Parts: sequence; C-alpha cells; structure tokens
Amino acid sequence: MLYGVFHHPDTPTMTTPDRLPRLAIQYCTGCRWLLRAAWMAQELLTTFEKELAEVALQPGSGGVFRITLDGEQLWDRKADGGFPDIKELKQRVRDRVAPDKSLGHSDAVPTPPL
Repeated sequence: MLYGVFHHPDTPTMTTPDRLPRLAIQYCTGCRWLLRAAWMAQELLTTFEKELAEVALQPGSGGVFRITLDGEQLWDRKADGGFPDIKELKQRVRDRVAPDKSLGHSDAVPTPPL
C-alpha cells in the first residue's frame, strides 16, 4: 500500500523563503479512495516535478476528498460536487505554482462539433 509522503529528492525539507509548495490529498479510507488519491498524486508529481516539494496522502474519514496546496483548498469533493477531473486539477495547481507553464493537451480548448 502507498501511504505517507512522496518527496522529491532534490527539494529542501526545511521551510525557507524559496521553498517549493506542499500539496496534500486527504482521502476517505472507509470509501477506499486511496488508489484515486495515489493516482492523482502521481499525475501531479509527474507534471510538476520541479514545482512541488512533495505530495502528501492523508487518510481521513466521513467521505472526505480534499486537496490543499500549502493549506489553501484547491478542491473539496463535497463543496465542488464530486471528484476533480485531472485536467482541471492540474490547471488549478499550475495557476498557483507555475502560471506560465504549458500543460500541453490539458490546455487545449475543445473544438466545437461541426
């Protein structure tokens, strides 16, 4: 099982003025949402490997699925009406940690049907 913190080895672990942000995914263990949380953590670490210090997985209960960046709520399953689409989640993270970063196909505007 994957529990705990995924920490990028090249980032500082102490808080410094130039430290990278920490993202946390709190998930409901009773709902069996660990794999969903771990997949999202992997996607975010892959996309933002130089912009995030770490992604923490935090076991919770009561149907919680909440994503925070340095304590700022980015997504809450109950408040936002479900789970985030990975494209939207990456855009929210990008807008805070690397506004100029291209997300490739995740930034593409859908073409209207003919």
